[in-house]
Amino acid sequence: MRRFQHYIDGEFSDGEASYPSIDPATGAVWADMPEAREGDVDRAVNAAERALYEGPWAKLTATQRGKLLYKLADLVAANAQVLAELETRDTGKIIRETSAQIAYVAEYYRYYAGIADKIEGSYLPIDKPDMDVWLRREPIGVVAMVVPWNSQLFLSAVKIGPALAAGCTMVVKASEDGPAPLLEFARLVHEAGFPAGVVNIITGFGASCGAALGRHPKVAHVAFTGGPETARHVVRNSAENLASTSLELGGKSPFIVFADADLESAANAQVAGIFAATGQSCVAGSRLIVERSVKDKFVALLRQKAEAIRIGAPLDMATEVGPLATKRQQDNIGALVERSIESGARLVTGGRKIDGDGFYFPPTILDCDDVASPSLIEEFFGPVLSVVSFETEAEALRLANDTRYGLASGVFTQNLTRAHRLMKGIRAGIVWVNTYRAVSPIAPFGGFGLSGHGREGGMAAALDYTRTKTIWLRTSDDPIPDPFVMR
Repeated sequence: MRRFQHYIDGEFSDGEASYPSIDPATGAVWADMPEAREGDVDRAVNAAERALYEGPWAKLTATQRGKLLYKLADLVAANAQVLAELETRDTGKIIRETSAQIAYVAEYYRYYAGIADKIEGSYLPIDKPDMDVWLRREPIGVVAMVVPWNSQLFLSAVKIGPALAAGCTMVVKASEDGPAPLLEFARLVHEAGFPAGVVNIITGFGASCGAALGRHPKVAHVAFTGGPETARHVVRNSAENLASTSLELGGKSPFIVFADADLESAANAQVAGIFAATGQSCVAGSRLIVERSVKDKFVALLRQKAEAIRIGAPLDMATEVGPLATKRQQDNIGALVERSIESGARLVTGGRKIDGDGFYFPPTILDCDDVASPSLIEEFFGPVLSVVSFETEAEALRLANDTRYGLASGVFTQNLTRAHRLMKGIRAGIVWVNTYRAVSPIAPFGGFGLSGHGREGGMAAALDYTRTKTIWLRTSDDPIPDPFVMR
């Protein structure tokens, strides 16, 4: 059985406790994971603070920071297959996706390596003739990063990359449900030559690790990806240290298909949007909103594609849908499907967990037309699609915005003017038109409403890890006049 360690202050160490990690494909224990508790958290945060203010990291130029990021990017690219196999083993995400995704993760580190020495201050044309005033952007401080089990290396890169470019130090908490790839990634950080304490990587449970990290008095910012309920705890904890927060949360994303769309292309995009990654994606296009005149044709096409999907072992490159990450998730999805059917939703395909070893659940489609189904409201985080239809563009927009979330959306139409109207009208942070689930380090990523706030990706993300310092320089040699008058 493999044994993993934390990475704190440039050294690998055991946690205050340990716990077994389950292989989702078999349900069997495959590794022993370190469990951080308050003492480990305190040690990691203190190491990050020392590195920020006292160590060699604080003396590096922005260009030197960028070179370290370039080296890290090269190491990620060189080790992508090893990292992919670990992520697949620990989370059940298929190797077909983890291999491609982690290879692309290197591009995020390269992008932020290039940005490191492009973060500029500014000169202010101040309204006082004897003053020069300018702004500096400085690192916001020690950052606590809390990353979920799905797409860990991607969801950590969009935090670690911009934070390092800005000069911050950090403590990264990997999800207890699948921390292996991030704990292994720590070895690449070490090999790249980042000074001790700059990047610390731990794992542990919410109450004994996550809460202690989020409220630690030396943490200046908390970057969190996860669900809204946990995010509420993060925000409450931040009241203790008044840390700023960025929250990348869940979604119930609308996928709108008009009758004039290329239905074959839209169907493939819908499969990618809800069944890829076994539906365990925050941007999953889980609400299909399809024009009534083509609903039956489109749903039949989707059913055909869903039932042809190859379900199997996640380490097999031919597998298209693997297991869910946890038994808990499998049970939650099954229960929500049952409640939806009881409310009147009609089962098109799938719907019941697959018997045997592992946490498998088949691609599922629910027809929810004219039904108040919980599947239209609650996030499954699994391979379940809810379908409703519309007659008019206005009705499609109303249905799309009928959610507390606002992360992503898809619009499929060949009518350009209609597409532009919907781009403006949809209340979501991302609108994909005639495509879905595309990402790039250059493009900001984030949502509205219960999908959180803040953006990951692009220059804006790097600036979010800085704070502005205003510098005033008096240029006159004359004595300061009346001290009782504000200058």
